[in-house]
Amino acid sequence: MKAKNIDDPSKQAVQDWSDIAAQLDKGDFMSLDNDGPSHFTTWLTTINEDGSPHVTAVGAVWDGDNFWFQTADRTRKAKNIVRDQRCAVSLTLDGSDVVVEGTAEKVTDPDNVARIAGIWATRGGWPVTPDDKGTGLTAPFNAPGLGSPPWFVYRITPAAATAVSEQGGSTRWTF
Repeated sequence: MKAKNIDDPSKQAVQDWSDIAAQLDKGDFMSLDNDGPSHFTTWLTTINEDGSPHVTAVGAVWDGDNFWFQTADRTRKAKNIVRDQRCAVSLTLDGSDVVVEGTAEKVTDPDNVARIAGIWATRGGWPVTPDDKGTGLTAPFNAPGLGSPPWFVYRITPAAATAVSEQGGSTRWTF
């Protein structure tokens, strides 16, 4: 991993990725009932067919290595990812605003779907379970625009990240 201060390198120290990863691992941003500084929405940006950005709020989880989100196949974000896997997740953590860039792919492996559903249920407070086939998700509620289940899980594999610290300084990491 490479880290670079993208502000004035002579004035600000490079942030340590392990500090950001520890905040992600803590998972405060995932909880439906979090009132703390990191309760803000997680935003997903995908690329529309014309090259413009499509930004939408998503319920995302972090598993220590990757971001995961879920959506219905008929949504614009799902269609965008089928065409172009590049995307970014933006969120506020305690002390930093963070953007993680990478590629997304739909995951239908029952073991991974069950594992990620477990993270949502235990750390995110969303009572979700795998569907009867094990390849999608079902729950008593979701965003109304997604329609009825099943909803499908997508993994975002990070390629780079940028954090702007409340103490000043911006760091960019490439993985």
